[in-house]
Amino acid sequence: MLKLQGITKSFQPGTVNEKHALQGVDLHLNPGDFATVVGSNGAGKSTLFGAIAGSFIPDEGRIVLDGEDMTFVAEHRRSRMIGRLFQDPLKGTAPHMTIEENMALAYLRASEGRRPFSRIGARERALFKQKLATLGIGLEDRMSQQVGLLSGGQRQALTLLMATLVPQSCCFWMSTPPLWTRLLPKKFWILLAAS
Repeated sequence: MLKLQGITKSFQPGTVNEKHALQGVDLHLNPGDFATVVGSNGAGKSTLFGAIAGSFIPDEGRIVLDGEDMTFVAEHRRSRMIGRLFQDPLKGTAPHMTIEENMALAYLRASEGRRPFSRIGARERALFKQKLATLGIGLEDRMSQQVGLLSGGQRQALTLLMATLVPQSCCFWMSTPPLWTRLLPKKFWILLAAS
């Protein structure tokens, strides 16, 4: 359950460039709900998602996720519960790391321990390969390739998979679903809906 109560956010307050991005936003979503946020450029859509994800703290209001007040919780802590797919395919992955390493980052999201990669073994690699295969674009056979060598569409498909790799309380798609998503196999969408 996601609940926003009176979320307000301004940028450059007290200056001639002051921008009120969010003013008293209320929202309540139950598990399984699907919502679309629509607005023109500068309407506050990205600011809203940024507030929920913890990119910044709202000036006023509360953000409650699964009964826990997340208003002042750090972004990296919230990432355990929130998956995000950015409009820019360059934002959702680490380009100098391999596909497998990017999958491991998503799998170990907000890990508490040192050396989190030491916890990735054969079982996890098999899971990554199986999940990548659901995309139907051959990434499962290229797990040692650097992500920066992938096309924008391949990177976005990988980012979508990473955002949903582990169960999340909520997942945000930060733009209109691009045309390439229509090319993903039906099997992928069924698995995504089940996660």
